[in-house]
Amino acid sequence: MEQLQTVLDNIGSFVWGPFFLIPLLLGTGLYLTIRLGFLQFHKLLPALNLGIIRRRDPDTEGDISQFQALTTALAATVGTGNIVGVATAIGIGGPGALFWMWVTGLLGMASKYSEAYLGVRFRTTDEAGEKSGGPQYYLQKAIKGPFGKILALSFAVFAFLASFGIGNMTQGNSIAANVEESFGVMPWVTGIILTVLTILVLVGGIKSIGKVTSAFVPVMIVFYVAAAIFILAVNIAEVPAAFALIFTDAFTGTAAVGGFTGSILIIAIQYGVARGMFSNESGLGSAAIAAAAAQTSHPVRQGLVSMTQTFIDTIIVVSFTGLVIVTTGTWNHTDENGEQISAALMTGEAFSSGLPGEWGHWIVTIGLIMFAFSTILGWSYYGERNVERLFGQRLVMPYRVVFSLVVFVGCTVPLAIVWSFSDIMNGLMALPNLIGLLILSGLIARETKHYLKHDPKLVASTAEIEAFMVDRPGWADWKSGNVVGSSRTHTGRAPVEPVRDRG
Repeated sequence: MEQLQTVLDNIGSFVWGPFFLIPLLLGTGLYLTIRLGFLQFHKLLPALNLGIIRRRDPDTEGDISQFQALTTALAATVGTGNIVGVATAIGIGGPGALFWMWVTGLLGMASKYSEAYLGVRFRTTDEAGEKSGGPQYYLQKAIKGPFGKILALSFAVFAFLASFGIGNMTQGNSIAANVEESFGVMPWVTGIILTVLTILVLVGGIKSIGKVTSAFVPVMIVFYVAAAIFILAVNIAEVPAAFALIFTDAFTGTAAVGGFTGSILIIAIQYGVARGMFSNESGLGSAAIAAAAAQTSHPVRQGLVSMTQTFIDTIIVVSFTGLVIVTTGTWNHTDENGEQISAALMTGEAFSSGLPGEWGHWIVTIGLIMFAFSTILGWSYYGERNVERLFGQRLVMPYRVVFSLVVFVGCTVPLAIVWSFSDIMNGLMALPNLIGLLILSGLIARETKHYLKHDPKLVASTAEIEAFMVDRPGWADWKSGNVVGSSRTHTGRAPVEPVRDRG
């Protein structure tokens, strides 16, 4: 087992190293940002208005509202990465790592928009009448020939495996460990409760997940951010110095402090980018799966709504976690042995030092429970859509049951190897998706420009959109994805059947 752990750690270090995924992630995000005309900056407010204030496109095809698609994707991404992941990045890479998490988030908004656009643009409808979309479909449908199919199938396999790791066992393990430390509850008790709650939600499919996350996610984010705002308000005099440290450290690195072995620029960038993507999943392709289920009148509209997920995750939640850690000084605290405190304890100590009594520790624990459980729900949907892609609709319900039972395993078994394996699967998921985004960037940019030329404020009605899209290449093809059973024509599981209307 030790040898296997070493092998996995070495593979993970390469996948997430400075010569593989990191330049590909940043390069893809930067390239798409330029091709899309810095869309994430000048369309952020209309996108937030559409996704959070208006929340839905009436009388449109889809399983859940645009707001529910956004909260489902947020549920999957706002997890342990926003608490432990930020602490890990700062603890190893120094405060400057937070700056590189911001860079990853801002550039990642273009990647998130692009993959969500493609997820909706090339979505299909399975035998149960539910929407299926994401890299497992658009890589094959948009990139013709064997190469597209290889990319699509590779993503589907990696996403299926990752759903049990990063989206299930590791989250359950984090919940159980923190609940035991804070409240003395045995891991097996936590495991049973989480398993029951998970299966109760998952049996209802995406509509049930959407209802739960749309009510649950906003509350958990506001709860956590409000506590962070209180701490920053109490330590307001330290905030300017914290920002100065973050920006200077991003380009100079931090000398050995506490348990540091030395944090140089490349380490700050590496951990900032790696933990940034772990937190917001931009470029991973996962959010496109949730976006594909949305009730929307055009792929551009849902792409822009999905883009706000990265803004909320990284620029808001991650920022507050990082600023609390830096302003309270816990990023370089040491324990009784003179060693730097672990990332798992760093955020808790930061909140505890900023809030009276035990409130800080409890808030971090409760926040971690909510964040991690929501991640389990979001990733269960990602996993089942890839099961549908690989094996068909008949195995979706068995997957939901098995996925729920595996939560118990995660709560009760040591998971060092699972964490390492999950990191690798996450990285390998991103690879085919990023390649696809680069290949399809021309299509994305062209269609985005056309739509925003006619509806720059995202207020056009369905009839108005139909009027300026009716003769557009690909418009009729997008609508064909509403045909029940259309997902079967792209998997090789069955021959093409006669088109039949959903009604």
